[in-house]
Amino acid sequence: MFPLMTATELKETTRLEFFSDGVFAIAITLLGIELKVPPLPPEAGGRDLAAALLARWPGYMAFVLSFLTILVMWVNHHRMFRHVRGGDGYLMLTNGLLLMLVTAVPLPTAILAEHFLHPSAGAACAAYAGFYVLVNAAFNLVWWSIAYRRRLLAPDVPDAVVRAIGRRLAVGLPAYLVVAGVAFMNAWLGLALCALLWVHWTQLDATSVEKPPA
Repeated sequence: MFPLMTATELKETTRLEFFSDGVFAIAITLLGIELKVPPLPPEAGGRDLAAALLARWPGYMAFVLSFLTILVMWVNHHRMFRHVRGGDGYLMLTNGLLLMLVTAVPLPTAILAEHFLHPSAGAACAAYAGFYVLVNAAFNLVWWSIAYRRRLLAPDVPDAVVRAIGRRLAVGLPAYLVVAGVAFMNAWLGLALCALLWVHWTQLDATSVEKPPA
């Protein structure tokens, strides 16, 4: 159980948000590093280059999918922190766990790109979806450390918004578990379901009411 915070323990979350933004930016940058130029002999012609580039389409697909996923994660992270009035050690630790997983996104992305055209595609896609089970669990922990008994929430955040965000985050855990199971049997379908979950995450804070200007 979290202890209730006193006024002297409250602090601004600016540094925490700046640090988080930097980690998200690094994770996206690392995704770009995984894009490699195909090795070709000096005598290779334009058709050879085009064929080599086309052969690497799973890597480009995985890059786009993971880039957009990190982008949606960053947007939702920002949305959650709009409702925070202060931070403490619990929030920093849970947020740190989430950021650790964000920096690891290039690994399941590389696995997916490397194995998507091979018999191991189902296992690779299942591992990709399973990784986001962990990411979603971390998001739930961050929101719990913020919203539990409204300990770090701004006073003007409606209870309906708090419940709506909590419900949408909770749905992600079983959803990604199901997707991982489907992906193991059909990599294409599993990947399509991963992409469809973007629709769910873009609506994470759709019920919120904009705060009036100060």
